[in-house]
Amino acid sequence: MRACMGRRDPATVPGLSFMHDGRVVTNPGRPLIEDLDTLPFPAYHLVEDSVSNYHFTMMAGRDTVYLVFEGGRGCDHRCSFCTQWNHWGGCWRTKSPKRIAAEVEHLHDDVGGQFLWLTDDNFNYAHRAEGIYEALHGRPITQDLMMFWQVRTDDVAANPDLVAKMRAVGNYWVLIGAESADPESLEAFAKGTRVSDTGRCIDVLRESDVFTQAMWVIGSRHDTHESIERLRDFSQSLGPKLNIYTALTPFPGTRCYQEAKAKGWIENDNWADYDMVHAVMPTETLARNEVQGELYRCYKRQYGNWGRNLVGLFSRNRLERTMYRHMAGQSVLRRLRELV
Repeated sequence: MRACMGRRDPATVPGLSFMHDGRVVTNPGRPLIEDLDTLPFPAYHLVEDSVSNYHFTMMAGRDTVYLVFEGGRGCDHRCSFCTQWNHWGGCWRTKSPKRIAAEVEHLHDDVGGQFLWLTDDNFNYAHRAEGIYEALHGRPITQDLMMFWQVRTDDVAANPDLVAKMRAVGNYWVLIGAESADPESLEAFAKGTRVSDTGRCIDVLRESDVFTQAMWVIGSRHDTHESIERLRDFSQSLGPKLNIYTALTPFPGTRCYQEAKAKGWIENDNWADYDMVHAVMPTETLARNEVQGELYRCYKRQYGNWGRNLVGLFSRNRLERTMYRHMAGQSVLRRLRELV
């Protein structure tokens, strides 16, 4: 701010980018904050008059106050399509379990949050679930709270006891990065996971009664009509509560983008289409519009099944019932078809 007000040379501010003489100047990066516990709670009081209007209707319904919070920053994995590990310097830092529990309690008791989304790229059961469980266990808020977070399949598969413990303190919904049914694609994505991890992961979550949202990616360089059909079969056979299919998108700052740009694979540079729903690259054997058509067929297979939709609409699981009723009202398939 002092630099903007002319009291300091912008070139001396670490991490700042600015225009100078018609060109972009980027200063050396700012050192990362080592102890995230030193950060204050976000200024939730600034939104206290409107927080009752914060909803994620598909996930929690129209009347449930939905808030996001941060438990850590960065990721120490190296997925080729992900911007975040590079953005945060390739390392993972976490707040302490006590600090995370304190913020959860604050969001519930003082701000009115009922459905909380942990924004961390990877929950990391192996390194902090036990501590967070101990910090939350026994607090009354866990009986009146739903929490959502994102995980790796291998982490869940290896830690079923910790998954059950986190369910006991309020974790009702988990997003898993399944990505592919093809070992070659997982290797190209640098996931460091196995196809077998996905099946075991979904079984573990089902056994603990955790709503499972599986994320899948089509459009890797060697994808064909047949390989994408195998992905559809595989994703359906596993039976997660929600399958989300995406088109491989080369976001700037990723290894995927660097390779695609260098090899001339990118056919669409309209940033408005970089939303993981529009195909912006072909594969070795599929044109871009064919990748787009395959994405639509993924969703048609999942949500064009009226028998499944009826089961979802009247499910005993509140989250599943809420989701299917929301999607029915939004005419999801009709909107996706417009992209083909």
